[in-house]
Amino acid sequence: MQEAPLFIESAEAPASGSAFWIQADDGTRLRVGMWQPETTPRGTVLLFPGRSEYIEKYGRTITELVRMGFATLVIDWRGQGLADRAAQDRMAGHVDHFSDYHRDVAAMVDAAQALGLRKPWNLIGHSLGACIGLRAIIEGLPVSSCAFTGPMWNINLPPLKRAAAWPLSWTAQALGMGRVYAPGTDGKSYVLETPFEDNRLTSDPDMYAYFINQATTLKEHQIGGPSMGWLFQVLEETRNLKRLPSPDIPCIAFCGALDEVVDLPAIRERMATWPQGKLELVADAKHDLFSETPQIRANVISRIGEFFL
Repeated sequence: MQEAPLFIESAEAPASGSAFWIQADDGTRLRVGMWQPETTPRGTVLLFPGRSEYIEKYGRTITELVRMGFATLVIDWRGQGLADRAAQDRMAGHVDHFSDYHRDVAAMVDAAQALGLRKPWNLIGHSLGACIGLRAIIEGLPVSSCAFTGPMWNINLPPLKRAAAWPLSWTAQALGMGRVYAPGTDGKSYVLETPFEDNRLTSDPDMYAYFINQATTLKEHQIGGPSMGWLFQVLEETRNLKRLPSPDIPCIAFCGALDEVVDLPAIRERMATWPQGKLELVADAKHDLFSETPQIRANVISRIGEFFL
């Protein structure tokens, strides 16, 4: 694997990290970041980011995982971070087919094996990463347990918008317009365009400043709003996942009580049928629990660490 750029300073991640270019089986170039603890790892965390995210965004979370003794591997999904992007407009958050993300998962697993990352492997999936992660586990991802935050097992849309989203996104794809922005979105960075008081990610001003600093210094990593194609693919995938039984491995899921991004009823329904699953609703928290206030963030990360051990 060829070494790839990694922006440790902007990430505020351990200096021991390294990044590599990897390739999916369709030729798409992806990037993974790897960290190892100083002592023998207690296992490995495969970290699946959310929509629009990238390796460096998890620098502070990686710091805590490594401190707890976990090797950590993080990926830039296709269409975001420094991975290849299918849309001509680099700021459009687009994927041609949801199954393409699972090409990325397969490449990540190959990389984890090539790097000799210590088992047991455990999965952390945030938001879109939890949607990708659920399907991956069902299809045999070799992890011993999993943890999800703000899992996107359905998008939080008002009934009228949801009713319109299906035909609009399907028609856009059918007419070859799947790469145009979904209504109400554009090619601008969310954190640079949204005042802290109006943001749906975190109630912690320091973490929001951390996001803004990365958005201004890591400009090539950023994307804007989702495409019509991405919207259709996610609507279809979440509908299909709803029909599948929960896998029989230990799982803990967290959702902020103030989360406006994902659909809480879908999360409750999924976790109620997960044989070894537990759901924790986090009071006074928004969507991104790894970027919430220090107390919330520390509690969620420590609970996940304990769960994996």
